[in-house]
Amino acid sequence: MSERATVSEQQSLSAKAARNLATATVTVPQMTDITPRWLHKLLPWVDVDGGVYRLNRVAKAVKGQEANEFGEAKVDLLTVDGGEPELPTTFVDYELTPREYHLSTIQTVVRTHTRVTDLYSNRIDQLRQQVRLTVEAVKEREEWEIINHAQFGLLKEVAPAQRITTRKGTATPDDLDELLSLVWKKPAFFLAHPKAIAAFGREATRRGVPPPTVHLFGSPFITWRGIPLIPSNKLEIDKAGKTSILLLRVGEAQQGVVGLQKAGVTGELETGLSVRYMGTNEHGIASHLVTRYFSAAVLTEDAIARLDNVSTKFYHEYVYPKA
Repeated sequence: MSERATVSEQQSLSAKAARNLATATVTVPQMTDITPRWLHKLLPWVDVDGGVYRLNRVAKAVKGQEANEFGEAKVDLLTVDGGEPELPTTFVDYELTPREYHLSTIQTVVRTHTRVTDLYSNRIDQLRQQVRLTVEAVKEREEWEIINHAQFGLLKEVAPAQRITTRKGTATPDDLDELLSLVWKKPAFFLAHPKAIAAFGREATRRGVPPPTVHLFGSPFITWRGIPLIPSNKLEIDKAGKTSILLLRVGEAQQGVVGLQKAGVTGELETGLSVRYMGTNEHGIASHLVTRYFSAAVLTEDAIARLDNVSTKFYHEYVYPKA
């Protein structure tokens, strides 16, 4: 094998793999890592100009001002039943330094040898499949970051007052009711690991209230109080079998959780995601830059709540009477 061929195979799809796909298969490449990514579908997405999203909130009450339950200054109002009383004057103050969300970037370079794409794309377009699978990997990483990112991840963004722990380890109907009491203004969905949802189903069934199901996007989801439990394996389970469950309200109009993205980028394959041709090097390897610009924002503290210490390993022992 020539030195050039060795370099090519290290940097791009090998000719042997491409030839096998082109001549010996009838399906496009399959990848186990791909998930439905329901969170991405359920989040309303906001197009951000300039790469920065500024979140303006009402200022906290200062000393001497009466505050509401969230620490914001109360609006001075008067209920009038008759007469002509002197009306109060008031205004709503804003934070002087709004929080700024700078879009994060996921990038990678897809390398394909021109000889491979030219010779072995007769049945299946090799470049198209390389880009498709890479884009799927980018989207999987994006969902993980939206949940777990150290700066804007949903787990991190939950305010201390919006965090509770399970009473007995496994999530029970009582625990989910407690979450609903924290996000009671138009709750949209619970977000949990599939094993946590299964554990909750066991608890609900044990109590004689098996959760009903609802169909979204052509798939069934179990619900609690009419709110669907959306599965995502990006909510990780630790070594002790513990995880967290989130409850979200979504949308700008609802002061909820929104996804952020940049629209109209060069080489846009879909909103906020681009594929750009970067040229062909001296080894005949063509490079394509895959980029996704994104972030997420929690518009108000009561838009999200978190249930911690959720065990996924507990099973009930059922004793049946003898016939």
